[in-house]
Amino acid sequence: MLGQQKYNKLANKHILVIGGTSGIGYAVAEASIESGARVTISSSSHDRVLSSIISLKNSYPKALVEGHACDLSKPTVEKNIEELFKNTGKVDHIVFTAGDKLATIPIHESTLESIQKAGQIRFFAPLLVAKVGSRYLNPGPTSSIVLTTGSVAEHPNPNWSVIASYAAGLHGMTRNLALDLKPIRVNLVSPGAVDTELWKDMPSDAKARMFKSISEKAPTGHVGKPEEVAETYLWLMKDSNVTGFVACSDSGMKLV
Repeated sequence: MLGQQKYNKLANKHILVIGGTSGIGYAVAEASIESGARVTISSSSHDRVLSSIISLKNSYPKALVEGHACDLSKPTVEKNIEELFKNTGKVDHIVFTAGDKLATIPIHESTLESIQKAGQIRFFAPLLVAKVGSRYLNPGPTSSIVLTTGSVAEHPNPNWSVIASYAAGLHGMTRNLALDLKPIRVNLVSPGAVDTELWKDMPSDAKARMFKSISEKAPTGHVGKPEEVAETYLWLMKDSNVTGFVACSDSGMKLV
């Protein structure tokens, strides 16, 4: 058993996945359970949390998994995060994959209100999670926070100026938090296009064209899958020698 724990560095660790009811976050929860971790998931919907717990327990009957709803879109976001951590208790790792509908609109149509709203979940919430969650993380470099950005931070797209600004800001946030919260580690995952529920509002034919174009350009020849990207989060949790780092899982699209 001791030898197994030596090499399985997530065994018996407590991992909180914020945004863990779908997409990449759900895949991180699955992979963490497979690594022997105790997992707590969170999203804005109590019903989604319950259904995801049921789904995870159906797949992994012996899993130690629980969940709590936490709405990050409200003005009470910091209070809601405080409540989440009070319910969750001490943790070894915090993974933040929460997001909302992408604010992909022309910059001349943006307003201060729409710009602030676009950053509520993707930028302001993770900063507050780091602030509050650092008090609940077990001390030392074996504990970590893993945040999530997007490849648009380094590869601009038309009408993505607002999202790109927040995505790029997460790079700076991660590096500075790694200093402010040391020896707790803080890292960032930058996925490219991933086949998740994020694209559910896009017409199916438009999504098919986009994914086909990406697959034809990508060195890997395919659009990323959540279970592939999840491995990046596991690596950053397990490697206690990595902090302030941005890890890309983007089908190699930065190369083309």
